[in-house]
Amino acid sequence: MTGRLSPGDQAPPFTLPDADGRDVSLADYAGRKVVVYFYPAASTPGCTTQAVDFEGALHELEGAGFAVVGVSPDPPAKLARFRDAEGLSFPLLSDPDKQVLEAYGAWGEKKLYGKTVTGVIRSTVVVAEDGTVASASYGVRAKGHVAKLQKDLGLAS
Repeated sequence: MTGRLSPGDQAPPFTLPDADGRDVSLADYAGRKVVVYFYPAASTPGCTTQAVDFEGALHELEGAGFAVVGVSPDPPAKLARFRDAEGLSFPLLSDPDKQVLEAYGAWGEKKLYGKTVTGVIRSTVVVAEDGTVASASYGVRAKGHVAKLQKDLGLAS
């Protein structure tokens, strides 16, 4: 497993299929700020809360120059059902091989219901316009994370 990213690190490049099977690359966002968030599984309660919160904050984030991209190990068809069910308008990317999750430090051991398991570590990495990591948060909670992120980015009081 690759270690966690820190501010100033070069964000690992990636190309992954979206919910419609179209490739989306970090390079597609060159010159823009990107919030890349990693979540365990589409259509689960926590992941739904987080995705809906990102959708609700999307106008403000985009207005401040941020794009939002969600990444999980789910296959594109499941991501499409999740997107459609929740009315999500930002890209959801499929990483079934977990290579991008590992490169971003979002795959590894975590505690789940008191047990140590290996899986997706709910994480958010903000990539700056120059492709470096502006911030990286690991083990975040689904509920309230987007509001905290907005505050940390200076978008909310």
